[in-house]
Amino acid sequence: MHDRRVARVITPGTLIDENFMDPYSNNYVMSIHMPEPPRISMREAKDVSAAAAAESLAVPQPLMENIANSPLGLAWLDLSTGHFITQSTTLGSLTSVLSRVSPKEIVLDRTITPYASEELLTLLAEERRLSTHAKRPEQWTPADWAPMLESEMPPRSMEMFTTEEVQASNLLLHYVKDRLQNINIKLQPPRRHQSMEVMSIDKNSMRSLEIKSTVRDGALRGSLLHAVRRTVTRGGARLLDEWLSAPSTSLDVITARQDLVSRFRQDETLRDSVVLLLRRCADSHRLVQKFALGRGDPDDLLDLSRTIAASNEIVSRLKSAVATSTGPGNSTPESGSECLANLIGRINLSQPLKLAKMIRNAIDEEGLVQRHQLEEEAAGEMVELAERVVTATGSTDLANVLPKSAPSPTAAAKKRRAVATTSIREYYSADNDAWIMKSGASDVLSTLHAELSGLLQERTELQESLQDRLQASTLTLKWTPNLGHICHVKGKDARAPLDGIRSLSSSRSTRSFHHDEWTDLGARLDKARVAIRAEEQRVFHLLRRAVVKALVPLRRNAAVLDELDVVTGMACLAHERGWIRPVVNHGTAHAIIGGRHPTVEAGLADRGRSFTGNDCFVGSAGHGRVWLVTGPNMAGKSTFLRQNALITVLAQVGCFVPADHAELGIVDALFSRVGSADDLYRDQSTFMVEMLETAQILRSATPRSFVVMDEIGRGTTPEDGTAVAFACVEHLVKINRCRALFATHFHAVTDLAVAKGIYAAEGSTDGVEMYCTDVEEDTGGGFIYMHKLRKGVNRQSHALKVARLAGLPEAAINVAKDVLQNGYQVPTN
Repeated sequence: MHDRRVARVITPGTLIDENFMDPYSNNYVMSIHMPEPPRISMREAKDVSAAAAAESLAVPQPLMENIANSPLGLAWLDLSTGHFITQSTTLGSLTSVLSRVSPKEIVLDRTITPYASEELLTLLAEERRLSTHAKRPEQWTPADWAPMLESEMPPRSMEMFTTEEVQASNLLLHYVKDRLQNINIKLQPPRRHQSMEVMSIDKNSMRSLEIKSTVRDGALRGSLLHAVRRTVTRGGARLLDEWLSAPSTSLDVITARQDLVSRFRQDETLRDSVVLLLRRCADSHRLVQKFALGRGDPDDLLDLSRTIAASNEIVSRLKSAVATSTGPGNSTPESGSECLANLIGRINLSQPLKLAKMIRNAIDEEGLVQRHQLEEEAAGEMVELAERVVTATGSTDLANVLPKSAPSPTAAAKKRRAVATTSIREYYSADNDAWIMKSGASDVLSTLHAELSGLLQERTELQESLQDRLQASTLTLKWTPNLGHICHVKGKDARAPLDGIRSLSSSRSTRSFHHDEWTDLGARLDKARVAIRAEEQRVFHLLRRAVVKALVPLRRNAAVLDELDVVTGMACLAHERGWIRPVVNHGTAHAIIGGRHPTVEAGLADRGRSFTGNDCFVGSAGHGRVWLVTGPNMAGKSTFLRQNALITVLAQVGCFVPADHAELGIVDALFSRVGSADDLYRDQSTFMVEMLETAQILRSATPRSFVVMDEIGRGTTPEDGTAVAFACVEHLVKINRCRALFATHFHAVTDLAVAKGIYAAEGSTDGVEMYCTDVEEDTGGGFIYMHKLRKGVNRQSHALKVARLAGLPEAAINVAKDVLQNGYQVPTN
């Protein structure tokens, strides 16, 4: 009996093998700490229930608000990159955080009581999130994190984290340490996510605006992320995903990104050269983290060396650009040179360049290529063998498991087969061994290779000597797995008598036998090769340790490369699509001229059609704080709403935007109530889902928020829908006082806005403005949609035109016409 120790427990959030992860998104594992809430007394519970009954509430409102405001501590990390982040939030905001972070696994404290966790567990189940329960360490403090971090944390920095965040981090780090036993984990010091530093985009808005995936099928194609992604590295793609999920609210950060995009857009030569160099860079964060986890192979070392070399060349190009732009007579704005200089200042290459030189001087690239070719050849042979076995047994199940086609042997592999090389071991025992280290990688290796060369020379001399002594010109010295070191003869020599030689194997044309001198020399050759392999491993481990020692600058440089990839990609996008730099300020107004929807415009362009741009001055002086948009179905109301929300996201990411001109005040939260669907899992109708989302918006929007609402109230009767829609408009105007675009088919809402006195007065920013889309009909009954927005109210929805386009039977169309012409009166007896 042998005890087999569990070395590692694999879970979705603790993967460290790239083959199982999406290279374009982070693989986060998140822990949630929920403090024990104060229990209410029986008398308090009765009072709350009585109040709820009096107001006919299904759930007592005080309890509802108390639960939603329950504090939570969050901590999440990506073991593949080393990123480690914490945040404080509430139970009511958790779904939005989960939508932004998209953790693959959630860890909860095993000791949490049902009283505290009931609402949390219900929420996670509704969100379809995989959760794991783990035991939280009792005595852990932030000081216990030190062995798992790449560098020490300043003592004062620990004061930033709340008690809930520390408890969540303790749980998370202990869980990861337990899952990755005996693996030396090195993470970046924790970074606290500040909610005030980024635009809040709730789960429903992220989905309805299709920022990262489409509503219809959850695919990337058709989303904003797909439309704007021009990155060439995997790290850059992940950073762009992160930026779009959490646009910045810092004017300094936004301006710095815009300056970089502007600089690269203006200088096409610099942009193209940097992009070309970025293509040579590996996935730096995940590559470095592999070494931090004690993994990584010689190929990874070479990839790291090439990335460092490309980084050095990028810095040289940037320095040249700065020097050129600051020269006399140059028209480049000062900010363009300053932003490049700041970027250069964040890259530290002194230690990495020494590391890259060590790697280049040690790793034998040709030897690695040879080894890969041998492995491919061996894999192909194994597949061929398996196919023969499966064919012989007639098993179709096994045949489906095998690869559809074996890798085709390379030219080098075919050449080796031609000289009767039948195994990797046999090839390695020949003169042309596939070493992974250069002979000069260390003094020991140089000595060992010199000894091996001497032994190989002895082998050549011994072979010639035996050919003379045994009168066998075809004699060769070989090694085989079954017979070891043998002398091999063929042809007439195989049939000639050899005095004192006992054959080990023979055939009609070949003969093999042992010879003491070759057996002794072969043993010494084997020993020399084993010694070289051992020394290669020693040098390889030294190189891995050198990478770990340079972990901090390598990770910092990787972050800069990712950012450089994103901004050059944005510059390429702006150049390709003719997008402009928006003016972002601390105001509370939108001033967009000729705005276009980024994904719809791209789709139309693919079909050779153009997009009709529209202006949006919501919140600007004389244009009203809330815009009521009416018009026909299919005329672009929803597109107008979404495009302005997406332009806002792009502007605060630092990207250029699809418009002729854009000036926007920074938005603290973006809310979208567009589209509708029921939720059978939670037993909620379409209208109930709509009202829940609307209620959340009206409770959360601030004067700096931006709200887009489409057809609120359509899930109920026209009378009730009109009442609800107007109530929302009035709330947005009088209480939230935020910028809002509100599309509706309830034309009475516009009349109520005038009657109730919330219509924007001439020159006023407050109140409601009316805008609409239209159709243009010709004398033959045909029509075209006029997607251009104009002031006013359109009381015709032209629904029957859309119905006819959709293929509704003509008989049904005629009935609908008759109902519209004759009204809704039903004859009574």
